[in-house]
Amino acid sequence: MPRPRTHDDALRTRLLDRAGVLLSTEGAGALSLRRLAADVGTSTTAVYSLFGGKPALVRELFVEAFHRFGSHLRAVPRTDDPGEDLIQLGLAYRRSALADPHLYPIMFANVVPGFEPDEQVGQEAFAALSPLIEAVRAGIAAGLFRQVPDTTVVMSCWGLAHGMVSLELNGYAPGEDDTDAVYERTLRANLAGWRA
Repeated sequence: MPRPRTHDDALRTRLLDRAGVLLSTEGAGALSLRRLAADVGTSTTAVYSLFGGKPALVRELFVEAFHRFGSHLRAVPRTDDPGEDLIQLGLAYRRSALADPHLYPIMFANVVPGFEPDEQVGQEAFAALSPLIEAVRAGIAAGLFRQVPDTTVVMSCWGLAHGMVSLELNGYAPGEDDTDAVYERTLRANLAGWRA
């Protein structure tokens, strides 16, 4: 009878989530394999068994962060209205950030000085944003959006969503209003500016 796996996907996920929390709240100096293992209730042997060491753990954390983020955006169904698709992608962007606030700075802040993403991390990052790029291109091709370089519209939409989400995650959401409604109104106002 084979021995049960003790270093499984559930433990891998717990380790990655805790590593993300340590990095995003306390900085790179807080992430030691000994502390990570203790915080999760496992051994450093388990961390080495699953990741092979700290550099590989950090790399996997970036891959996981972009994978989860991309999953939220890819779950948005494409319709025949690229404008509404952009709004729904913006809402999914925020849902992803709020679901995994400890992973958001991993992707978009320099929480691991000296980390250089390899090809797989780059592919995950690009794949995560591809639904946004596709919706913008569809809107421009259909004549619904202004005839400008697609990167201009992509950066506008991404930058706005990123800024709003970053403010919210850092405690600067508007207190006197409904954050959900403010966020969506802001997305719609940005989209109105790109309509042809």
